Amino acid sequence: MFPNGADAYIDDIGRLINLKDGSIRTAIDTGCGVASWGAYLLSRDILTMSFAPSDNHEAQVQFALERGVPALIGIMASKRLPYPSRAFDMAHCSRCLIPWTDFGGQYLIEVDRVLRPGGYWILSGPPINWKAHWKGWDRTKEDLNDEQNKIETLANSLCWKKLVEKDDIAIWQKPINHLNCKVNRKITQNPPFCPAQDPDKAWYTNMETCLTNLPEASTNQDVTIGELPKWPERLNAVPPRISRGTLEGITAETFQKDTELWKRRVSYYKAVNNQLEKPGRYRNVLDMNAYLGGFAAALINDPLWVMNVVPVQANANTLGVIYERGLIGTYQDWCEAMSTYPRTYDLIHADSVFTLYEDRCEMEDILLEMDRILRPEGSVIIKR
Repeated sequence: MFPNGADAYIDDIGRLINLKDGSIRTAIDTGCGVASWGAYLLSRDILTMSFAPSDNHEAQVQFALERGVPALIGIMASKRLPYPSRAFDMAHCSRCLIPWTDFGGQYLIEVDRVLRPGGYWILSGPPINWKAHWKGWDRTKEDLNDEQNKIETLANSLCWKKLVEKDDIAIWQKPINHLNCKVNRKITQNPPFCPAQDPDKAWYTNMETCLTNLPEASTNQDVTIGELPKWPERLNAVPPRISRGTLEGITAETFQKDTELWKRRVSYYKAVNNQLEKPGRYRNVLDMNAYLGGFAAALINDPLWVMNVVPVQANANTLGVIYERGLIGTYQDWCEAMSTYPRTYDLIHADSVFTLYEDRCEMEDILLEMDRILRPEGSVIIKR
């Protein structure tokens, strides 16, 4: 799909939407292969969550992690992706073979759930530019034309705007709020808006064929949750989920104190473990109980990336805050295995994990899972 290389392909995207001004920081790549798209976005300060199943191409995600690129084993099936709503600035599919319009369109509806207001969905490969490629794809013109028409109709029903289709790339944009969408859909209610629900609940939660409501906005020009600062200012700005008071007990002051606390703690970690000071020694880092992402934020200038995990048993669902800071992560129950291959992380940080899981499962089981995903000569920091 990248005949001139992934970097040149991203340059093509960059000529269609702005990848340089910091407005796009987090991305998701569905059916990522060996995550070349995400790998080449790293140098552009865009952090990508790549996922793919273990299929006939074997361990694609393992290859990605061995390259030092963020990735998880995953598939779009019947359960929500393990990410909160409004998490990603950009979503991408290049020959990912996902049947977007099947099953009531639930897969594209799920992309809508995790896409931030004003975010972009990029599609390349079949059926885009089918008139030039249909013979090589061994499909009929009628079949490909029908598939594209169905995608266009579904995207339109989600109130997405098609920005551009050029050569092999098509890009849609999610609205910044649902004011016009609700007015224009009074007659056609397909898919309907979801009834009251928690759009951030995404651990063993069924996908739905209803459109996730965006929070209310005052005018058509208002971003529904408040406009996020551009990267890197986004990292230390108070996230909207906190400033709007949607997380009980977590205030702007809590956030700022946590940020400063983790700066001091990471400085201490580096004094105790001089390996953290060596560029390249650690690349793939896992924070097992990330809270507000302070640990990852304190490491932002180091040549590494952090997978921030919010346990489903945590007192507050803070993964949305982590994404609003321009970081990435996932939900996890540490009484279960993580969706990753053995030997995929160089450093594991466990803050209050064993306290959280006391009387829930055996400490030995959690330690064995940590050992499974830790690389030979990898390190673990355990904090009570």
